[in-house]
Amino acid sequence: MKVDYIVVGLGLAGLAFIEELIHARKSFIVFEDDSQTSSLVASGVYNPVILKRFTPVWNAEKQLEIALPFYKKIEERLQLKVDVKFTTRKVFKSIEDQNNWFEASDRPMLSKFMNSDIIHEKINGVIADFGFGEVHQTGRIDTEKLVSSYRNYLNEKAQIIFEKFKYDSIEFKNNSILYNEIEAKRIVFCEGFGIKKNPFFNELPLNEAKGELLTIHAPELEINFLLKSTLFVLPLGNHFYKVGATFNWKDKTSNPSEEGRKELIEKLQKVITVPYTIINQTAGIRPTVKDRRPLVGMHPEHKQLSILNGLGTHGVMIAPTVAKNLFNHLEKGEALDEEIDIKRYY
Repeated sequence: MKVDYIVVGLGLAGLAFIEELIHARKSFIVFEDDSQTSSLVASGVYNPVILKRFTPVWNAEKQLEIALPFYKKIEERLQLKVDVKFTTRKVFKSIEDQNNWFEASDRPMLSKFMNSDIIHEKINGVIADFGFGEVHQTGRIDTEKLVSSYRNYLNEKAQIIFEKFKYDSIEFKNNSILYNEIEAKRIVFCEGFGIKKNPFFNELPLNEAKGELLTIHAPELEINFLLKSTLFVLPLGNHFYKVGATFNWKDKTSNPSEEGRKELIEKLQKVITVPYTIINQTAGIRPTVKDRRPLVGMHPEHKQLSILNGLGTHGVMIAPTVAKNLFNHLEKGEALDEEIDIKRYY
């Protein structure tokens, strides 16, 4: 078999890059072994404002301009709904919090997203003594539904192989590689934290941050926006909510833990007062980078190999933009954004 690309890993990064290949009519085959679960268990929220510090997400405006039409196009092709739009409300903890919000909402890069008015609406069961700040142009991509449906889509076209990729089976040719019976011009690794076992890119500074989420049913809670406080409470419909998330830098497993469950319950007690039932608990490993920028680019020695990784907590926003940049770099010689280029670590 001859293809233009082998893509290793089908989370958000791999999916976004494959969309570039489809658009350009490039042939490809995907290897996926279900070892990485960050895209499947992610909250999938897109929000242009970092609410912990009231600062803009890196390149947020450009990312949204690319990402929202990107997901709409997939929805139309696969005939499914994955993009749910809503506003986000930040719970203020103090007068100082309110003042910081006023100051931030006047900044040019934030004013189009942040409502400068304080919302003092009383909502049954929600602890918000100092009111809310509201962010627009936010929403959620149902990443589990998206990735699962996309895998089925590729499987029907015989463009995905469900098995572990073996690095030592790569044979380098002059302008291509041979992997078992597959000859390809390039390989793009989109493996999430699986990169730690990749001998070609495992020296890059990717860290693993375990995140855990709860799904709860709270019949008395009536919110149609994402509530952001000490944790987030995300409406799923019919009084079901996703609650998260934890950050654990020590536990490298993808298994839900009692420690994570207790942490989420303790934090939730400070956010809502209505009764709820825990329906489910999920966990996954986020691939994060110390400078909070993705890892994108070609291997310094083996030019047939590239990486698209480290999307972090804003993966649904970042993935389409950086995938397009990498594709144009490989196919058209377009320069990579210096902030994401792995050359910064070589």
